[in-house]
Amino acid sequence: MEKTEFIERLQRALAAGISSSQVAENVRYYQDYIDSEIRKGRSEKEVMDSLGDPRLLAKSIIEANKHAGVSYGSNQEYDDEVADEPQEWDSDRSTPKGRSIVLPGWLVMLIITVLVLLVIGVAFSLLYLFAPVIMVVLVVLLLVKVFQGRSH
Repeated sequence: MEKTEFIERLQRALAAGISSSQVAENVRYYQDYIDSEIRKGRSEKEVMDSLGDPRLLAKSIIEANKHAGVSYGSNQEYDDEVADEPQEWDSDRSTPKGRSIVLPGWLVMLIITVLVLLVIGVAFSLLYLFAPVIMVVLVVLLLVKVFQGRSH
């Protein structure tokens, strides 16, 4: 089975059980995975054989989403979009042109968490670095305030 046939079968099988955004996310993942493995030197046939039947793969993905509490169900809207909309494809990646990259929700949350921790770490590092200067400035301001109060 060729990559395009594998992706089409996977896409159709997934559309019967998960939302269109999840279908697109999973299809992109497997397209990127296949491309990555081919760039590493594996043949397309080896990669396709290692992935197995796309319908079984789709069934596993749908079951995993079901157990994770992700909404699922038939998605006629996605099927119509795929069937009706002619798409221009990148020659090197076999993906639709003009599409943005959609990251899985868990990855977005991980990135946000790392960025927040990074910002907090930088803030505390700066506070630690400038704490002596801040303390001196505060003491000087306090002394100026005290001496101004005595002179009146």
